[in-house]
Amino acid sequence: MMRSQRAVPFAWVAVILSVMSGAAAAEPRHGLSIFGDLKYGAEFTHFDYVNPAAPKGGRLVTMGTGGASTYDTFNQYIQKGDAAQGLDLLFDSLMVRANDEPDAVYGLIAKSAEVAADGLSVTFKLRPEAKFSDGTSVTADDVVQSFTLLKEKGHPSISLTLRDVTGAAAVDAETVRYTFTGELVRDLPLTVASLPVLSKAFYAMQPFEETSLKPPLGSGPYLIKNFAPGNYVSYARRADYWAKDLPVNKGRYNFDEVRYDYYRDRNIELEALKSGQFDYREEFSSVNWATGYDIPAVKDGWLIKQVLPDERPSGAQGFFINTRRDKFKDIRVRQALDLAFDFEWSNKKLFYGLYQRTASFFENSDMKASGKPSAEELALLEPFKDKLSPSVFDEPYTPPVTDASGGNRENLKKARDLLVASGWTPGAERLLKNAKGETLDIEILMFEPAFERIILPYVENLKRIGVNASLRMVDPAQYERRMKSFDFDMSVQRYSLRLTPGVELRAFWGSDAAKIDGSFNLAGIADPVIDTLIDKIVASKSRAELVTATRAVDRVLRAGHYWVPHYFKASHNVAFWNKFSRPSVTAKYDPGVIDTWWIDADKAAALAAKVPLAPIPTEQKLKEQATP
Repeated sequence: MMRSQRAVPFAWVAVILSVMSGAAAAEPRHGLSIFGDLKYGAEFTHFDYVNPAAPKGGRLVTMGTGGASTYDTFNQYIQKGDAAQGLDLLFDSLMVRANDEPDAVYGLIAKSAEVAADGLSVTFKLRPEAKFSDGTSVTADDVVQSFTLLKEKGHPSISLTLRDVTGAAAVDAETVRYTFTGELVRDLPLTVASLPVLSKAFYAMQPFEETSLKPPLGSGPYLIKNFAPGNYVSYARRADYWAKDLPVNKGRYNFDEVRYDYYRDRNIELEALKSGQFDYREEFSSVNWATGYDIPAVKDGWLIKQVLPDERPSGAQGFFINTRRDKFKDIRVRQALDLAFDFEWSNKKLFYGLYQRTASFFENSDMKASGKPSAEELALLEPFKDKLSPSVFDEPYTPPVTDASGGNRENLKKARDLLVASGWTPGAERLLKNAKGETLDIEILMFEPAFERIILPYVENLKRIGVNASLRMVDPAQYERRMKSFDFDMSVQRYSLRLTPGVELRAFWGSDAAKIDGSFNLAGIADPVIDTLIDKIVASKSRAELVTATRAVDRVLRAGHYWVPHYFKASHNVAFWNKFSRPSVTAKYDPGVIDTWWIDADKAAALAAKVPLAPIPTEQKLKEQATP
């Protein structure tokens, strides 16, 4: 499975939740949730999935995620640059997510939130004790300025999400009111509740829109301790963290230091783990998971290899097709590209049978469309019957299946027939050409060498049907630049979706996002029907309505053939040295490693006595390891 790269750029996007609908009247609340009551009452002392008495101390060293191999900025909220890992540890928000509820947040900087009866505003009362790490107070002015910066100068995914937030005003030093416009305001109170709160004073001296390696001033549980771009970034826990004893933080943030080490090669990264140079790793390579951990430390139980369940939507990973390019406008071309991918062979020969084929944009959730449309789905779809493919009103599109033999001849013949029918005719050297004599050139853009074994067999299948296909490997910085400007034919990406999707779907599949450089609408989807169905999702007043609307948009997206779906597994494959303990209850929607685990002194001592681990690498050593 690919590391999620562009799914949700920042952790706060993953907790943009929806405000409780149907509230009888506006009243201050200690938390907000969607479609129902909060699990935790106003007097709760801690989340159920933490150990409130967890000891503090020690260091967790882990790897960079999301395919990152370096960074050049400590600002993850703008389009420019590649942000360092772990920056969410620096910042608090008004409210924070509960990971055992699908869509609920509870007060952090804000002690309460009051949503207006008409849903067009929300008022937050701040805690007077909230402080930035320099000891200055977090005020309403900081919250207002944070909103202004994020909406006007933030990443396009943020500005699109905040489109209908008309303003933020400081009623007094401890009160902030946000106002909204339009009818699709259900998500907006919790959208703004989940935004990072930035220091107005800091960004008065530091241009927000520019990349910078000056450690930002935050109010969160950690500070940047030290760093070396391309090598590591280390965060130190704040002993003076103002919110350490609040119910939402009790039992959390137990490591004195959290460090992310960067590697350019996954195999080198694995060897570094096995030698003890870092502590915890999520394994994204099926071949490594199946064969790379056959060492005494694993057999003896010192290096734990474990599968953690993942009950979140698996999202959408695949080869995304840039439909902005003329050669991909014809849907038959995109269908042919899907037929050429032999998942069953890949799963058997490359993945050790660990994966299932992805079919839906809402895979591994009740939001995935199946069977023929229900009466409720038809009510949403039939007004657009003249604009939709008839296939939308039948069983949803499912990728083709092969016998895993590698002889994908039947599907390849169908693919070639589709290409010929769309105007590509056989020419010299068996390459297909259009009426202008141009070959069908398709370049798959990538930066991770580990994906070559998956992409190259697909490239060979495309060549068999007359496509002049190639794989282009570039460095991560060039890859990011080209993706942001949509300078690609196809590329591998994964979108991670929330348990309760909302306004962020506009950034993924909305027509406006298709025109904005740096947006997450990689395929260039610009369909008014999809825009309308996304609005239906955002406007849903019950879980049942939301599920109906997501299934409807899933049918339309799948019928559009905007991608060649990959694969998924509803779990995390992780490996870690046996020196940690964790709560007896794991949050349903998050494994909580950095959030809730802690160093177990007895386990750490036993490990040190039995296994001669390598020391944490020096900066120079990391530089040497970063070169594949």
